[in-house]
Amino acid sequence: MGKFTPAVLFVAIAAAQTPGPPDQKGDTVEAASSQTETYGDKHILGVVPNYTTVNEPPKKYQPISAREKFKLATEDTFDPCSLAITGIYAGVAQWGNNYRQFGQGAQGYGKRYGAAFADGAISNYLTEGVLPSLLHEDPRLFRLGTGSKLKRVVYAMTRVLITRTDSGGERFNISEIAGNMISAGLSNLYYPPLNRSLDNTLEHFEINVLSDAGFNILKEFWPDMRRKVLHKGDPEPAR
Repeated sequence: MGKFTPAVLFVAIAAAQTPGPPDQKGDTVEAASSQTETYGDKHILGVVPNYTTVNEPPKKYQPISAREKFKLATEDTFDPCSLAITGIYAGVAQWGNNYRQFGQGAQGYGKRYGAAFADGAISNYLTEGVLPSLLHEDPRLFRLGTGSKLKRVVYAMTRVLITRTDSGGERFNISEIAGNMISAGLSNLYYPPLNRSLDNTLEHFEINVLSDAGFNILKEFWPDMRRKVLHKGDPEPAR
């Protein structure tokens, strides 16, 4: 889902300051099938992939199949914007000579790009495809959409710890936590020997989880930003 950066935090905080819609008690949304469920924009600000957000909670929860979960992971991983952002990460790492054993030049950049892509791809497929399918968890973010800004920020952040199950209940988000921990551990297979340590593994894990929490805040408030700041109507369903 991308790495956590100061820019992500800034946008998330800005989103939290955007006026939200008033509470609407008693309003309902028609139940939708897994093929036609209402999603947010495919991209936030035209850049951030947004395939896993359910913009309006359905009246009756509908789970998605394992095939659809893997499709979400694939869309997040191979979205052109995701690939471009990965290139930026690799460029910044090369400019700062991070992972110096990769070297410089085109070869060094290619290795950094490959490592950054592997970070995102492994994390996406574990947290959105493999583990949710095995554990019957739902990898989507169901926006709260109403209530105070603080309540919505807390809700969005805690979705990395709480998730829906395929039966419609809620429980600890094993897919998110275990998936990112496994991903961080596997990163030791392709990063240089000098960057393989428990501290580096924990750092990768923390970056992934904090990144997902930050992006959850952005996704929670994106429709409000779109309507209030960009003066556009509610987003059309992505599917």
